[in-house]
Amino acid sequence: MALRVSDNRRYLIHGNGKPFFYLGDTAWELIHRLKREEADLYLRDRAQKGFTVIQAVVLAEQNGLREPNAYGDLPLHDEDPAHPNEAYFQHVDWIVRRANALGLYVGLLPTWGDKVHRMWGAGPEIFTPDNAEPYGEFLGRRYRGSHIIWILGGDRPVETNRHLEIWRALAAGLRKGDGGTHLITYHPMGWMSSADKLHAEPWLDFNMIQSGHSRRNAPNYELISRDYQRVPIKPCMDGEPCYEDHPVNWREENGYFSDYDVRKAAYWALFAGAHGHTYGAQPIWQMWAPPRPKVSIVRRSWREALALPGAAQMRHVKELMLPRVRRLPDQDLLPSDAGSEGEHIRATRDEHGRWALVYLPVGQPVSIDTGKLRARTLNVSWLDPRSGTRHKASTCRASGVMGFAPPSSGLGQDWVLILEDSRAS
Repeated sequence: MALRVSDNRRYLIHGNGKPFFYLGDTAWELIHRLKREEADLYLRDRAQKGFTVIQAVVLAEQNGLREPNAYGDLPLHDEDPAHPNEAYFQHVDWIVRRANALGLYVGLLPTWGDKVHRMWGAGPEIFTPDNAEPYGEFLGRRYRGSHIIWILGGDRPVETNRHLEIWRALAAGLRKGDGGTHLITYHPMGWMSSADKLHAEPWLDFNMIQSGHSRRNAPNYELISRDYQRVPIKPCMDGEPCYEDHPVNWREENGYFSDYDVRKAAYWALFAGAHGHTYGAQPIWQMWAPPRPKVSIVRRSWREALALPGAAQMRHVKELMLPRVRRLPDQDLLPSDAGSEGEHIRATRDEHGRWALVYLPVGQPVSIDTGKLRARTLNVSWLDPRSGTRHKASTCRASGVMGFAPPSSGLGQDWVLILEDSRAS
């Protein structure tokens, strides 16, 4: 079923109006590196864990034009976008069909950004404003009936008019080929947003930031809040936060991002106004297994990384947020300072004031101005983001600023406070 942007321009919906929660997984090298039986194992695992979107690349980052896929096929003849290799694209077809059959959309990048703007990596730059549109039309026509979200970019900024014209041409080709069936977004470079240069582009349906891997506690909520306030209104999300099992700032001595780090990134972004969120793991984005060379430091194979705890915990994020798509970020619920770094508290509420959610990254006590809610009596409960268990605490009368203390506190002891109008239960 095709997706579209909701009438209030804040989230995504199915064609029948049912809300869609974008819970992505970063699998950039899926098409390029895995055999079909391997891809099937990966896709089934992600479907079982509640993911809804798999982000993968057609012309891949890791020497994708010159290193063949698992079946020995290159994507293009003579590295020419006008001459796609049918054998390679039959494998792309299989990946898309299998993902769709499992209920997964494919966030499909027509190309990684180095084929437009090399900067680093293998490249080469093969796209021009003239050949990008027919390539886009080829893809749009081929996957018109599939469950696809187009993702342009690929870790690159738009720095020149030529870059902009190439991406515009590619978007125009996709629209021409698929008749506007699918949404389009743009994956930017680290600590940037698609909105920085593209917000006014009519083909950009929703914005994407990349908060990246440079440090712990990167305040992705700042970028999301900025995009949330832009005019015209467009949905926004973090399409590449810190990856689980990735070395912090690419240096082993800094330690590795954990499930705790990826949880914080998810709740911070969503409570700041994001419509969805993407998870990632260091071994999985590159589909690493021996004897393949590693990109940066990798501690386990992609198969082993399927069991990393952060991936399973993303289901709890989706289950909490999907019924609550009509929400507003509201830091005014916090009468005192929200804190910074790893102790930053983030709050969101129902647009009609019937409920509120507050994320406490270190399980710290919190004061809430319940006068911001339209409820006389509140049901108070706590969600454990590690297990998904919900603990009902009490029912109390809403009476201005009130204090709440979660079941535990400290590093790794994050909690979500849930306040609900008792009349709605």
